[in-house]
Amino acid sequence: MATSNEILVQHPESHARILGQLAGCVDACLECAQACTSCADACLATGEASALASCIRANLDCADIAGVTARLLSRQTETDWYLAISVLDTCIHACEICAEECDAHGERYAHCRTCAQACKESADACRRLMGELPQPTDVF
Repeated sequence: MATSNEILVQHPESHARILGQLAGCVDACLECAQACTSCADACLATGEASALASCIRANLDCADIAGVTARLLSRQTETDWYLAISVLDTCIHACEICAEECDAHGERYAHCRTCAQACKESADACRRLMGELPQPTDVF
């Protein structure tokens, strides 16, 4: 059992109905943040940082947003569903931008291929979780 799933299950206010999707999304966002951080660093090490500036920027933006998304989703006490949905939507957008940018460099750089895949998986996990969340009209 992954640590995120284990700790989320143990939370006294666990969102049991969506726990599988929630833990999967947290894990995917954390993996994405790590992949994007490493990809940005690898892009810097190529000696072609100026040519990869857009990729590095997309990596860093996505890493930050995916990390924030994972941390926000890990907090189950008094969840603000409007905020959760907004952050998930933002994460999907950041992941799509980064995946597209990394795909453009993927033939030349393996780290960009790996990062693009992590971004796509994170975006998919965010979409799956959003599909399970209560709609604001159901909550408010």
